[in-house]
Amino acid sequence: MNKIDKALKGMKCIILILLLLAPQLIYAADSRQMVELPPEMRDGILENMQDHLATLLEILRHLANEDYNKAADSAESRIGLSSPASHSANYMASLTPKEMHSIGTRMHTAASRFARKTRAGDLDQAHDALGVLTAACVACHNKYRIR
Repeated sequence: MNKIDKALKGMKCIILILLLLAPQLIYAADSRQMVELPPEMRDGILENMQDHLATLLEILRHLANEDYNKAADSAESRIGLSSPASHSANYMASLTPKEMHSIGTRMHTAASRFARKTRAGDLDQAHDALGVLTAACVACHNKYRIR
């Protein structure tokens, strides 16, 4: 066996070891707090979060098109305090960390504030509320993960 063959064999071993260890390394690197939920609740909250993200995109598109009423309607009906997601969040409060629930309440409240300020034509305050809403999403995703 020549030097090149030996080097290739060694490289293959290293690659195999890395492939086997990759899941553990990735898992160990994620220091966010794990929130264990029953599968049906986990699936529901993940679906809600995906809808929240899609709603943020929708809101930004409406704002770009200066369609403020549609932006306000999207925010309130899909993320705001009157949205179904807000009500199911109260049900899950006992199963999630207190701070996670608090962040969620801040997000839903900011979405409703965005809707009110947008409808009132106060775009500076509406943009501020949109920033608070987005910051709540980022804060929660930086601190928690769901299984």
